[in-house]
Order: sequence, then C-alpha cells, then structure tokens
Amino acid sequence: MTTLTTVTWYANPSARTWSCPRPADASAFHAGLPGYAPTPLTELPALAAELGAARVFVKDESTRLGLPAFKMLGASWGVHRALRDETTLVAATDGNHGRAVAVMARLRGLHARIFVPDDVHPASIAAIRAEGADVVTVTGTYDAAVERAAADAAAPGALLVQDTAWPGYEDIPRRIVEGYGTLFTELDAQLAALGAEPAGLVAVPVGVGSLAQAAVEHYRSGPTAPSLLAVEPESAACALASLTAGRRVALAPGRTIMHGLNCATLSTLAWPVLRAGLDAAVSVTDDATVRAARDLAALGVPAGPCGAASLAGVRAALTDERRPALAPHPTVVLLSTESVEANPSITA
Repeated sequence: MTTLTTVTWYANPSARTWSCPRPADASAFHAGLPGYAPTPLTELPALAAELGAARVFVKDESTRLGLPAFKMLGASWGVHRALRDETTLVAATDGNHGRAVAVMARLRGLHARIFVPDDVHPASIAAIRAEGADVVTVTGTYDAAVERAAADAAAPGALLVQDTAWPGYEDIPRRIVEGYGTLFTELDAQLAALGAEPAGLVAVPVGVGSLAQAAVEHYRSGPTAPSLLAVEPESAACALASLTAGRRVALAPGRTIMHGLNCATLSTLAWPVLRAGLDAAVSVTDDATVRAARDLAALGVPAGPCGAASLAGVRAALTDERRPALAPHPTVVLLSTESVEANPSITA
C-alpha cells in the first residue's frame, strides 16, 4: 500500500498527441433499450463567467435509463455481451454500479448478489434491494468488496459483472467501458445541435478509472482532442498517485463523501490509457465538493457528491498557475455522473 502525499495536481503536456483505436460503439444497442433517451446537456452561463470560459455545460446523468447515475450504460452492454447460461449476476459496488447490475438481473429474470463496503449509505443499499438483489455488507473498503465478489462469482452459474479489471479479468470490464462511450457520443451530438464548439475541456470524476478510460479512448480516437481532466477525492486519489509515481499504485483506505470515487486501485485496463491520454489530474476536498453540489443545485442540476466533483475539480484546475497546462477551452463540459438521490451524503 502507498500512503497519500501532499501532491494535488499532475499535468501531461503530451497527452493530446497520443492516439488509440476507436472502441466499439454501443450507442445503437442503448438506443434500443426501453426508456432510452440522451441525458440532458445543460448550459450554465453563470459558471462560464466564473471560470473564464465562453460556454460551460453539464452532462447531467441524474436520470439514465430509469436510474440516478450513468452506470446502466456499462452494466447493460457488459451483461448483453457476456451473458451465456448463468443464473446469478455478482458485483461489488459503492452503490450505483451494483444497482445497475441488479436492474439487469431483474430484466433478464436472473438473481443478483451485490457486495458493498460497510460505509455505503443505507439509502443506496435499500435501492439495490428494491431491485430484488441480495446485498452482502463487507467490513472494509470497496477493494475488499471486490475481492469478496470475485470469490463468490467463482461458483457455478455466477457471472461477475465488475467495472474494474485485474490480470485475468478484463473482458467484461472492457465491455463496460465501451458502454460508457455512449455518453460521449451523445455529448458530441448535443454540443453540435446547440451550436457550440466541440468540447475543449472535459472534467471526469475518477474512481477505478473506467469512465475516464472511456473518455480518453473516445477523444483520442476521433477528430477532436479536448483537454481531459481527472478529478478525485484527496483521500482516494489513486489515479493522481499513480500518474505522479509513473506506475500503478494501491493506496491505503480512505474516507470521503464521494462514495463512488472511494477507490484505492485503478483498473489495469484504465491505467495505461490514463497515463498516456489524460492531460491533467486534480484532487479535491469533501468541502469543495459540498460547495460545488450546492452551487449546481441552485442552478437546477441535482448533482450528488461524485457528480459535483467535476465542478470542484475544474475550479481547482483553472487557476492562473495551472490553467496553461490545459488546451484553450472555450467550451467546458462537466460530467455530473450521479444525482443526489444516488448518494444522499450532502445535506442542505
């Protein structure tokens, strides 16, 4: 385990020169799901004035395929591509991913068993159980819950549906990352429809790194190359620590209200992609995220702590000292990955 340092910022000036193959496109699959619609892209002029950008938009994932977070994009595509004759779906989660897997099990007529660390909010556990899943609480961190889920899924008839990869377990996480790509396909089309310039800076909350991996693969394989900013809690900044060290490192357990980002180890699939293609990474405090969530709520965006981290991160990144590391950014996009319903850790 690596202990956290006082480093809160990392920049890679060569990131926008890196390119990768175009990932598989899951958007047609998602468009065929019941209840599918692109999530809102909301323009916030007040934030544009504050941040010194021409236009600022929030991609609001508070209502994604009937759930209050973006995770159904990955879980649905991952299960669709991987499921054979299994009868039980197994996952570890801080809340949103497990609920999405539970929904997929219910829709497919399967059983679901979801492992959660012991600091997950009771409302998140209740929401998973309401989808018909069994919930097993694990003493310890998200990483401990992943270990328990992986062991449990070794039983006959079980399929592990996890959005983090490790040696020997990479196919389903890869499909989940492909599923997340639909978010960015929607985003590009929405910006064009609004007459906005393509994204110049995209802020992505980072846990195990799979959503950030999807962002990098989308924008480093296409015609535009915005700056990509990873945002993490100070107490669980595994991407920032790895980028600073130049190798994938595991952190000691931490605590944060950003439960979905409270991860100590990056996915093995995400790490090389983030190392090559991220422009910058920044860590933020819980207090900064609380302020960001309340500011977004006042502007009509119901962001939970993980979703609000994007705004907190951009505020920390666009200082006079750090701003030059990022490309010109007339159009700034904040990914609000969950609603306050998904993670009710912030109170008024």
